[in-house]
Amino acid sequence: MVFSSLLFLFRFLPAVLLCYYLVPRRARNFVLFLFSLIFYAWGEPVYIILMLVTILVSYAGGIAVDAMKNCGRPKAARNMLVVSLAVSLALLAFFKYADFVLGTVNTLTGAGLQLLNLSLPIGISFYTFQTMSYTIDVYRGEAHVQKNLISYGAYVVMFPQLIAGPIVQYKTIDAQLRGRKETPEEFAQGIHRFLLGLGKKVLLANNAGALWDTITALTVSEMPVLTAWMGLVAYTFQIYFDFSAYSDMAIGLGLMFGFHFSENFNYPYISQSITEFWRRWHISLSTWFRDYVYIPLGGNRVSKGRHIRNLMIVWLLTGFWHGASWNFVAWGIYYGVLLILEKYVFGIFLEKLPKVLRHLYCVLLVMLGWNLFMFGDFTQSLTYLKALFGVYGAGLWNTETIYLFLNHAVLLLLLTVGCTQLPKKLGNAFTVRFAENDVVILTARGLLYVGIFLLSVAWLVDASYNPFLYFRF
Repeated sequence: MVFSSLLFLFRFLPAVLLCYYLVPRRARNFVLFLFSLIFYAWGEPVYIILMLVTILVSYAGGIAVDAMKNCGRPKAARNMLVVSLAVSLALLAFFKYADFVLGTVNTLTGAGLQLLNLSLPIGISFYTFQTMSYTIDVYRGEAHVQKNLISYGAYVVMFPQLIAGPIVQYKTIDAQLRGRKETPEEFAQGIHRFLLGLGKKVLLANNAGALWDTITALTVSEMPVLTAWMGLVAYTFQIYFDFSAYSDMAIGLGLMFGFHFSENFNYPYISQSITEFWRRWHISLSTWFRDYVYIPLGGNRVSKGRHIRNLMIVWLLTGFWHGASWNFVAWGIYYGVLLILEKYVFGIFLEKLPKVLRHLYCVLLVMLGWNLFMFGDFTQSLTYLKALFGVYGAGLWNTETIYLFLNHAVLLLLLTVGCTQLPKKLGNAFTVRFAENDVVILTARGLLYVGIFLLSVAWLVDASYNPFLYFRF
């Protein structure tokens, strides 16, 4: 079940909201826990057991760590932490990376080991990181141990952010799990944020994805350069609007239930360096690796050599976290090298360039990074890279290039504008202009959100293309 589906919009969400607000406040975490399990089981009922095991292991681990600390046994507490983390990582590694390891061994040795062909449990990378952060924070004393299994389970499987984040660290919503006060104002804000995300996903991301699918259906070796770049542009827009839309909807749903999730995107495509881009893109993942890998390794408070090592470790893990394939490893190395070069080689010269050139530099490198990211294997990425730079000799464009561009010019313009702060600035200017006329503002907002909802639903009625890209991670 995805947020941008008629089933979710007209059945699941109304049902969970009705039950949530009808039950006593003390039972609301249980309602969230129950409905979140139903939400997850709708797509993968088999892996509910895996999720429950993960919950129980980390829940017990947190209690054991806290008990050992309170008994004055820090070494035992550390051992309990290691055991809890090892089990969680072992489950993640088995289901996500077993076939990758077996396939690599087969390639290197010709061993002919039988692949397991396990389907990847949806969202396992996200909820594993959440459970790990909980146990680590209890060990560090940065979070109170949660002894209510239902409340802890609600944190792990909370459906708004279960499948594709944002990655919510327990310490950021500990107090909200124990006691929160839902308000009509925040509920309304949640609806607005959810609808904006729905529009981004259905009206923008899906149509960008349809263009990308059209272009990848062509023969790559016969693809003109501009057609290949149009495809890469379409994917660049699709992954941003797809993932940021999911985060918008997750944050909006959280507000409807009284939770405040951290922002996950901050206009990343306006960045003027790769360093800035990763401060704006998938913020919750970058924060997780910073807090639980980069800083424990010493961060940047070490020698130059160790700092470079720390960055490469983090980015190797970041790439590998995204998928069990060498192209994701290469993607992680690619960004690790770029960040090191910006820090120690050409960062000073980059700052002296005009903003336009810095922006073009960043966008170009990000797009080339997506070329590594968007395929299932490294060979496909290399094949498409050749088309981008005309290695196949198919020319700059052909009639199909012109046809595709003319048919998608308006969409590409909307996608470009939507990546910037211009829509927000126009909205703020409108609010200031009619600050003393609440009727105009409320009417305009109502028309905007109702229009987004109706257009999205109309599109979904006949839609056959409606994936969430980050489900596979």
